[in-house]
Amino acid sequence: MINRRTFTRTVGLGTGAAAVSLTGLRSTASARGAASDASGTPVGGGTSGAGAVPLVDGASGTHTAFPVLKQVRAGVLDIGYAEAGPAHGPVVLCLHGWPYDIHSYVDVAPLLADLGYRVIVPYLRGHGSTRFLSRRTPRTAEQSAVALDIVALMDALEIDKAVLTGFDWGSRTADIIAALWPERVKALVSTGGYLITDRKAQLMPASPAVERTWWYQWYFATERGKQAMENVDERIALCRYVWTLVSPTWDFDDATFRRTAEAFRNPDYAAVVLHNYRWRIGLIEGDGRYRRYEERLAAQPPVQVPTITLDPALDPFTPPGDGTGYRHHFTGPYEHRALAGIGHNLPQEAPAAFAQAVVDADRL
Repeated sequence: MINRRTFTRTVGLGTGAAAVSLTGLRSTASARGAASDASGTPVGGGTSGAGAVPLVDGASGTHTAFPVLKQVRAGVLDIGYAEAGPAHGPVVLCLHGWPYDIHSYVDVAPLLADLGYRVIVPYLRGHGSTRFLSRRTPRTAEQSAVALDIVALMDALEIDKAVLTGFDWGSRTADIIAALWPERVKALVSTGGYLITDRKAQLMPASPAVERTWWYQWYFATERGKQAMENVDERIALCRYVWTLVSPTWDFDDATFRRTAEAFRNPDYAAVVLHNYRWRIGLIEGDGRYRRYEERLAAQPPVQVPTITLDPALDPFTPPGDGTGYRHHFTGPYEHRALAGIGHNLPQEAPAAFAQAVVDADRL
């Protein structure tokens, strides 16, 4: 999930595709600081931008599976991914968070595919069918390692440039690629704002309310938490509990959770998740091969590519307000949207609003 220090501080389509007409969502293409409901309709302040492409209704839970799942060797991994849409369409990469998997985009992907996008939804390292190629590769998960996995995936699939989208770990990963390799990013949709981890800031205490929200991070820092994560049944129960806390109004059923929970059975899941959270707060070091990238990220580099940031209002990790606390990190074309009534797993809770943001970011 997102960087607690970031929380504390603030607390068009490709050629030819823009002509496709979709219905069901009002445009919010130029809404700066505007709140939206689950369908994407603005609530309260803000203005609707002229010329945005409206989207079809895309209710959560419409789809239950991806029709195509693939594998490709990329970098240190054999990456599993879902794919939808035409093979030669403009590419959108959708990156999931923790504790989630590719099914966070099971309703988003068809909406974008119907518009002519080629949608790629990979399992991050330690999740689903993604595997390390070598037993000798350290099972680390510092932020640059996850980002380089996705760059390697783009290389393996011969994707020069894509629209990057994400939430939670996925937002952080997309932010990093946009900041360090902007030539690979056409546009960015980042849920939660600027999530590149500032490890030095993480060493300082936050307010009691913020520290309480991060209970599982402190749990993972203990031997008890480690043992829980290494037990498959216990970690699945823990992940389901997290879902209920961070998406308080999302009425998901057991089948929906079970589909995603299969990804948590990956043999490297515990090691990757534990390393990620322990690394963030300085308890352990990362793999030396990523040191030079982490040094660059420590400077909190700006994101210059066209960006829409999304804040789900019921997400406990989303700071109140209009995104001004991280606005200075985005130096290119930019819009901010808040979604009323939505929790942490935004693309699965409000797929149409998320897909609309992708379309509009591509047209900034």
